[in-house]
Amino acid sequence: MNSSFNIGDIVTRKKYGNDILFKIDKIVGNKVYLKGLELRLYADAFIDDIVLSAVPKKKETDSVLRKLDTKDYFYIPGTILHIDSDKEYLKKCMEYYENQKVQAFGYVFKESDISSNIIKLIDKHNPNILVITGHDAYYKNKKNGKKYKNSDYYIESVKLVRKKIISHSDLIIISGACQSDFKGLILSGSTYASSPKHINIHALDPAIIATYLALSEKNILINLEELLSKTKYGKDGIGGLDVCGMMIKGYPRKEQY
Repeated sequence: MNSSFNIGDIVTRKKYGNDILFKIDKIVGNKVYLKGLELRLYADAFIDDIVLSAVPKKKETDSVLRKLDTKDYFYIPGTILHIDSDKEYLKKCMEYYENQKVQAFGYVFKESDISSNIIKLIDKHNPNILVITGHDAYYKNKKNGKKYKNSDYYIESVKLVRKKIISHSDLIIISGACQSDFKGLILSGSTYASSPKHINIHALDPAIIATYLALSEKNILINLEELLSKTKYGKDGIGGLDVCGMMIKGYPRKEQY
């Protein structure tokens, strides 16, 4: 083990032109296991291929996704149930929901355990929007007989939920992670999914989609291109269906709202 690196260090990989920031998750001998600082990416590298990088400055509070007319109207945003396989990424997303003033409930489960827990969480929280995400990978040559690392688990979970809540108008589902099976996820019943071009997505991308939908009116069709443009890689990273939002708008506004 190389004592010049420690778990938690921020590093980049020389082999890939130092293009992505990672945090060291584990060190085993001369090999390090890395978690993307912003991208939902888990990778490994040899110690002599990584270099320390400066810790990025913490961003200010996220800018408001949607500005609402609060002079005359009051609003009831949609609620979000977010299931993630990664505790750190979930924390980032929950902080984002809080900054955007949207109610969200977050849970961490391994991808393989999501399907056995998801219905009881749907029953408990009755959300308007469901996010199922974590880690994934696309294999150009099948690995262990699979083309995707975790897409089958997401697809199984979406199918279970759609047996209970069929309509996208009643429940919007956002599913997938880096390089996920976009077509399979959409056909299983997802409203939005990653990744059309089999690329990595930002840790916050599912939360950005969910928040925008939670803050968009139920009777107005979402501008799909505008919504996707708010994510890190746009339509290459996430795609989806034409649907309306999940927010209820009321009138007149009073002090207590």
